[in-house]
Amino acid sequence: MFQIGKTIVSEEIIENDFACNLSACKGACCVDGEAGAPVEDDELEILEKIYPKVKPFLRKEGIEAIEAQGVYVKGFDGEWETPLIDGADCAYVTFDDKGTALCGIEGAYRAGEIDWKKPVSCELYPIRAKEYSTFSAVNYHKWHICDDACSLGKELQVPIYKFVKDALIRKYGEAWYEELELVAENYKKLKK
Repeated sequence: MFQIGKTIVSEEIIENDFACNLSACKGACCVDGEAGAPVEDDELEILEKIYPKVKPFLRKEGIEAIEAQGVYVKGFDGEWETPLIDGADCAYVTFDDKGTALCGIEGAYRAGEIDWKKPVSCELYPIRAKEYSTFSAVNYHKWHICDDACSLGKELQVPIYKFVKDALIRKYGEAWYEELELVAENYKKLKK
């Protein structure tokens, strides 16, 4: 672990490679698991505000789940998250004609209907950021459904922190990311 500002960062985001391989996994991270995507406190109001514009991009089942549960829910761990359809798919998930899970929020964003891409936790994945009272923990979330992404990342030689560069900058800022790059360069030199 190393520290950048008020974050404690796992070396695993430097050591491991990752590149989403949607043709292999079909977006399984949006439909598997026991909880919705984490939603930060400052994203709650955004979800409420954008929902009317996102709604046309969603499936009937997703709309029903959101209208029954809300645009976000409190998870078993007490944290905010996206609602699920029957305890499985994220309520915001849609599917393309090949059966690949896509984000309805991101669909609205790409169509120019909203100016917010999606919860930062989704964009950060496979990194999970956890907020504590005095610091934020930045960790690699290993999940077997992403084995193909790990293989592709290794083949392309893309470390996790580079794969999610834009999301890390969105969450922590450009200066934080530049410091992370310096740490990564020094870490790799020490490992040689």
